[in-house]
Amino acid sequence: MRNLPPETIHLPFEPGPFRMAMGLTTTTDAAWFEIDALYQQEMAERRRLLATVHDQVFAALPQSDQARRETLDLITDALSAYHPTWFTRDGAILRNHLTGEDWDLARPNLDPLEVAGRLVQEDLCLIQLDGETPVFTAGVLCFPSRWRMNEKIGLPLASVHGPVPLYADRLARPVDRFMRNVKPGRIATRLNWSILDDPTLFQPTGKWRDTANTDVTADNAGQRLFLRVERQTLRRLPASDAILFGIRVHVYRLDRVIDTQARAACLAEAVRALPEEIVHYKSLRPLRPALLAWLERPRT
Repeated sequence: MRNLPPETIHLPFEPGPFRMAMGLTTTTDAAWFEIDALYQQEMAERRRLLATVHDQVFAALPQSDQARRETLDLITDALSAYHPTWFTRDGAILRNHLTGEDWDLARPNLDPLEVAGRLVQEDLCLIQLDGETPVFTAGVLCFPSRWRMNEKIGLPLASVHGPVPLYADRLARPVDRFMRNVKPGRIATRLNWSILDDPTLFQPTGKWRDTANTDVTADNAGQRLFLRVERQTLRRLPASDAILFGIRVHVYRLDRVIDTQARAACLAEAVRALPEEIVHYKSLRPLRPALLAWLERPRT
């Protein structure tokens, strides 16, 4: 498969007290996108969703027109510059050697943001300022982590995150301030994690569950539960002044990545530290007893 690297394993949970913070770090242009051995299957799933449930995975408001065009230009420049084995550009034609597709960037037959979403494994959302207020104005979101884009488009970020416990008190102001102040040229990254009993990438629903999943036990939790990690990137687009928010979703079977006593202890401590309202919001309450029992088992 043209020597694609293996999927990166991200383990963002930490021991110690729960902290709700942005937790931003900075990455380089070359590391902006993660392209790995899952590329073919994930891009096939993205194409399937865009063909069958387009109104659920793509949305754009008119004020995002310039930003959507700029997104495609910036991403194609980055792909051809930093991944020339897989993406080459000849004038206005971008060749994706991994899928065999050619895209005429001067006259794309699809919306430019959708074309961008057909090139990378990341979901792509655009956030633009309305005065001082960051607003969600466009997105290609094939792999949502239990939220519906068509219910959020056009809303301020504080309202987009309204259902998230503690967000209004602890994160709303820092996030809005970052969106107003981040400078072009910087790529900020952060990681977010959940434990789910479903490995499906397209998950528009599933928050606040209380019903126990009796299929998950202390004996099989490692095989039946999954660590879902979002690697998020944020970048200012210099011409349109929009923020491009990228979301790469990783889903790891738990026993694949929690393979040492130290990792098990670290995750168990992180789960115990979660506030009860976060546990409920993430639908972890019915899974927690079996999860903790599995994590506490001795490992060689």
